[in-house]
Amino acid sequence: MFDGIAPDYDRLNHLMSLGVDRSWRRRALREIITPGQPQRLLDIACGTGDFSLAQARRMHPDSHITGLDLSEGMLAVMREKVAKAGLEVRISCEQGDSEAMRFPDGSFDCATIAFGIRNFSHREAALEEILRVLKPGGRLVILELSVPENKLLRWAYNLYFMHFVPWIGGLISGDKAAYKYLPASVQAFPGRREWTATMVRCGYANVRHRAFTFGLCRMYIGEKN
Repeated sequence: MFDGIAPDYDRLNHLMSLGVDRSWRRRALREIITPGQPQRLLDIACGTGDFSLAQARRMHPDSHITGLDLSEGMLAVMREKVAKAGLEVRISCEQGDSEAMRFPDGSFDCATIAFGIRNFSHREAALEEILRVLKPGGRLVILELSVPENKLLRWAYNLYFMHFVPWIGGLISGDKAAYKYLPASVQAFPGRREWTATMVRCGYANVRHRAFTFGLCRMYIGEKN
C-alpha cells in the first residue's frame, strides 16, 4: 500500500494536515537534537524522509541519521530528496523491519518515529528492539496522530478524516482504500494513557507525553536507563 502511494505521499500529508505537520516536527526536534554535539540518530518508519531531512538540517555536521523503512517505494522517494538536498553524507536509507534490526546493542543516541508507530504489527516487540539499539541515556521520540478528547473537536475530526480524507486522497493518489485505512488506523491506536503505560512496560524510563494542536498530534518520549 505504501509503495503505491509513495509518489503523492508528501503532498497529501501536508494538504490533509493543512501544513501543521511541519510545526509538529519542528517542536519534536527540540527533544532530539543536542546542539553542538555529534549524534547517531535512527529514524524508524522514515517514509519519504521528511523528518530525517529536518533533523539533518539542525544537527551537528559530524552527526549521522539512518533512515529505516519497510517500504522500498517510500525509500526511493527519500533517496531522491536526500540527493537533491546534498545530504548523502549525513543520511543513509535502508529497508528493514524495526522488530528485528541488524544494528548492535547501544548504537544510537536517539530514535524517532514520526506518524508510523500506528502501522506496526507488533508494537511492543518494536519498542523492545528500539530500546536494545539505544545507548544508555538514549531517547525514543514518537510523533503520532491522535483523536481529540474534546467531544466537539472529535466530531469535526471524524467528519474530516473519515470522509474528506479518503475522498481527496483517492482523487489525488488513485487509491481510496489506502486513505480509508490511514484515518482508521489513527482511530485504532491506543489512547495516551494506554500508550504511555505500554512504553513503561517495555522498559522505558521517564516516559512523558505532550499534546499538540488540541490533541490532533501527540508526542511521546521515553529514555533508556
